[in-house]
Amino acid sequence: MMRIAAAILSAGMALSATAASAQEWPSKTIKLVVPYAPGGYTDSVARITARYLEKELGQTVIVDNRAGGGGIVGSDLVAKSPGDGYTLCICSVGAISVAPVAQTTSYDPVKSFKPVSVVSTIPQTVIVNPSLPINTMQDLVAYAKANPGKLSYGSSGAGGLMHYSVQLFDARNGTKMTHVPFKGGSPATAAVVSGEVNLSFTNMTDALPQMEANKVRALAVTSAKRNEFAPQLPTVSETVTPGYSVESWNGLMAPASTPDAIIAKLSDVLKKMAADPEVKKSMAVVGASTVFTTPDEYKAQIAAEVEQWRELLKEIAEKKN
Repeated sequence: MMRIAAAILSAGMALSATAASAQEWPSKTIKLVVPYAPGGYTDSVARITARYLEKELGQTVIVDNRAGGGGIVGSDLVAKSPGDGYTLCICSVGAISVAPVAQTTSYDPVKSFKPVSVVSTIPQTVIVNPSLPINTMQDLVAYAKANPGKLSYGSSGAGGLMHYSVQLFDARNGTKMTHVPFKGGSPATAAVVSGEVNLSFTNMTDALPQMEANKVRALAVTSAKRNEFAPQLPTVSETVTPGYSVESWNGLMAPASTPDAIIAKLSDVLKKMAADPEVKKSMAVVGASTVFTTPDEYKAQIAAEVEQWRELLKEIAEKKN
């Protein structure tokens, strides 16, 4: 009985300590991990989010870029970090909903994290080097079919959304293009500009400046509907691949052991952020739409996406065989 009483007392003290810690949070600098290279879409969203968190929480928020593996390296770092609220992640659909289905990762997309909220969404933009005789999505499919394996495409890393969006496109159109991984969407886009690769299904954030400078030729967006920031571009679905829809999101996530009280506090801040006119303007500059979801909604979204990509990747594998 004494042992049982001691165990109960110990558990109660631990819970009290956790509750007290959550109430005092934050009391020091917060690290916001970006699983991609500086300069891209996720990095831009992270810096907008970091500035807002600093203002609302009263503590410094530093952005820590940990590129590699299509977002897997940085996401894994956060999953293994202490759940004290001082290491957070601006994670992405590629590393969270796609990579764990497409390959073996040391983290589970649902069990290893506590989602806070999606903060932004953005379509991918199909861009090609202007030297190619490709002006439309129809041209792209025709050229790829006539030259199997000749066209190369850049991505943010093997297993990420940029990689598998093209894999899905190939499977649906009977084409075959060669994958060249980089450490982020921004380097992959730069590779299209330089001619190191022929094309990319890149985030609109990375595509817009190059489109405006006429350094790439934009063919389409990958979302189900045309995008407000580039309404002149058709969708992949309306041109060559009916039903094709791929959209990227970024969201705030914490290690699974993070107290619910900290998650709730972060959720309240992000709800305010999503309604802030200045934040919306900043997001629009990089071609992103501001979003808010509750932690439960975000968790359910991830679970649904994992199942969706599991089915799509199964389809890709079957068409390859």
